[in-house]
Amino acid sequence: MTKKWFQIGLVSVFLLALALRFWGLERFNTLVFDEVYYAKFGNNYLTGVPFFDGHPPLGKLIIAVGIWIGKHVPWWDDTVNGLTGTLMSPLAYRWINAFSGAFIPLLIAGIAYQLSHRRTLALIAGLFAACDGIFIVEARYALINQYIVIFGLLAHFLLLLALNHKQQRNLCLALAGVSFGASVGTKWNGVFYLAGAYGLWVVAWLIRILQNSQFAVPETNSSFPNEVLVADTPLTRQQLIFMWKNKQRHEGENDNKPSPLENLTQINIFQIIVFLAIIPIIIYSIIWIPHLILDTKYNFIEVHKQIFGFHERMGGNNVSVHPYCAAWYKWPLMMRPMAYYYQTAQTFQEPLPVMGPPLPPGAGKVIYDVHAMGNPFLWWLGVVALVILLGILVSTFIIPSINRKRFVFPAKINPETWIAIYLILNYVANLLPWIKVTRCLFIYHYMTGVVFAFMAIAWVVDQCLHSYRLSFRATGVSATFLIIGGLIWWLPIYLGLPLTNETYRPLRMWFNSWI
Repeated sequence: MTKKWFQIGLVSVFLLALALRFWGLERFNTLVFDEVYYAKFGNNYLTGVPFFDGHPPLGKLIIAVGIWIGKHVPWWDDTVNGLTGTLMSPLAYRWINAFSGAFIPLLIAGIAYQLSHRRTLALIAGLFAACDGIFIVEARYALINQYIVIFGLLAHFLLLLALNHKQQRNLCLALAGVSFGASVGTKWNGVFYLAGAYGLWVVAWLIRILQNSQFAVPETNSSFPNEVLVADTPLTRQQLIFMWKNKQRHEGENDNKPSPLENLTQINIFQIIVFLAIIPIIIYSIIWIPHLILDTKYNFIEVHKQIFGFHERMGGNNVSVHPYCAAWYKWPLMMRPMAYYYQTAQTFQEPLPVMGPPLPPGAGKVIYDVHAMGNPFLWWLGVVALVILLGILVSTFIIPSINRKRFVFPAKINPETWIAIYLILNYVANLLPWIKVTRCLFIYHYMTGVVFAFMAIAWVVDQCLHSYRLSFRATGVSATFLIIGGLIWWLPIYLGLPLTNETYRPLRMWFNSWI
């Protein structure tokens, strides 16, 4: 893919994401889901009303900036409400989320490119991210979850940029630290992105130590990588040779560049402490200043004690606490998505229902549902892709030792294996910590981790599209159209478009647990 077409593709992905987030943004002239908190809290910063919230302030401060700008747009005065405490259009408290959320596919594309130096992989990753439903829904309302992802991904992009460009390394690392601090300054689980960066650094040093040890196995054949030579099962050997051939086909595009993750060992412990520890802490502390000036009831230490107590009081992770509580293991397969808005009407001609309870069951003929659920095909195929990448790691680091009946370690790791390490490690860092959390959890907590599943399925599709085998290329094309088709099919429940009972269930609500 030429640079020109790559740029055209990225612009097209951004415009698609922007259109999906702004189309009918004012549709519900009310407060949807947690807008009852965050839209009000954002306005409170502008009106000087003290308040307590169970999360750090950055997300609400960004919404406040959007409200301030939005209230000065004259053509947004047609549809207004006073539910935030001030009369304004719903566009005023939603537009900045819609605009900023459209950059998530570009950030994912940027990370994929910095990891692989492959434009096709980057474009596919960005396209798949633009096709996901939960990110569309979160961006269309005054909610804060997407900002954890935006700043976390930006931090990882800057970290990879630092690894790829030695001359600007310290500047990029400093900016990455700022972004990590901003992610944590939105919600505390933003620290999982920072944990992923620490984990990569530790793994890179461990790999370097083992490669320089007596356990390292040098390549003994210039034509095939070592892992092909030590694989003795026909299926594994065939798969690895196939992967190696795909790598050769990619070399014309990426100029056979090594993985930037190999440069992690060029970052010393002093840089880690300064750029990825001290700077995030400083930025996180600065973020609190406007809130502490507004609400003097609690100081910096006390407000954190109050937040911690708030989350402890959230109760167990079961339906008795909240009907949409979903434990961490239910997220990857999307077993329990969440309704942010649900109303019914008698006809399509009735005004949009925005307040009050829905009609009794069976009475409504038209359903308006905003469902926080991902693109099922994208999420499910993402899990499959992660399993494939995990298999690559097993075949690279475990199977050779089993075959030789002693511990051995590859002296050279190819860029595709580094990509697998990056995606698996960051996915695990953003998922496994939730195992120990006992409070009620929701599917939107998975947003920080699922982005790595998007990149994983993009990698698999990219490999398939570059395959010599027609069946693999057909698989890649089929997966792509399936994901795009999933976006189109479930778009009405992402945008809250009117549906009849018949087109809502069972055509779109495939499982009872989805409702």
